[in-house]
Amino acid sequence: MNELIETALQYIESVPPVWRIVLVGVAILLETSVLIGLIVPGETVLLALSTGIDAPLPWVLTIAASIIGALLGESFGFWLGHTFGPRIHASRVGRWLGDERWQRAELLIQRRGGPAVLISRFLPVLHSLVPLTAGMAGMPYRRFLAWTIPACVIWSTAYVSAAAGASAGFRELSSSLHWAGYLFVGIIVAFLFIMWLVKRSIGKVMNRDLDEATASAQAERTGADQSDSASRGADSTDAETAGVRG
Repeated sequence: MNELIETALQYIESVPPVWRIVLVGVAILLETSVLIGLIVPGETVLLALSTGIDAPLPWVLTIAASIIGALLGESFGFWLGHTFGPRIHASRVGRWLGDERWQRAELLIQRRGGPAVLISRFLPVLHSLVPLTAGMAGMPYRRFLAWTIPACVIWSTAYVSAAAGASAGFRELSSSLHWAGYLFVGIIVAFLFIMWLVKRSIGKVMNRDLDEATASAQAERTGADQSDSASRGADSTDAETAGVRG
């Protein structure tokens, strides 16, 4: 296992640090962009390239590149939503994304507001759709940035630090421990499991909100239908009464 991990790390380290940092920024920008984010594995690219970090400066620059890439991608989505509005939802791309995804993104913005922008950073698909929806809903850009910047900082720092920490530990222990490679894998797996738990918890909150919103909408429709029926019944009774009097 040690030899396999060492070979993989050497391959990543053979890429010049500047190029690794640029690739991180581009990958995260694409991952957070509308539609493209569905097919670009930005998290995987970030984790893989971050294992090549071996000093504080590359660590800081990699986090910065990830944050900038995420902000650019999300800001582009916000601008699209603010500029074109519901036309995007009705477009071919909007229909391809599916009504359920749109409904979830719109629900997050309606019920959570600014915090929806923060938590969406940790959710697949929605991290590229919520900025678009926030722009469509008329959220001020300053408010959008106030919530998305800390989300990008937390997310980027967590991913880069986990990968860099795992590789640093492996480099230090590989010469003395034959199971250092398993430790490296264990750290990465443990981190991904924690992130999965976070995403799962947020998903449960979203599903509860969606169920409550659906139930509320159905109750309103039922009440409106009953009101219409009662109104039609009253009109019919008045008409019959008028006929008898006539």
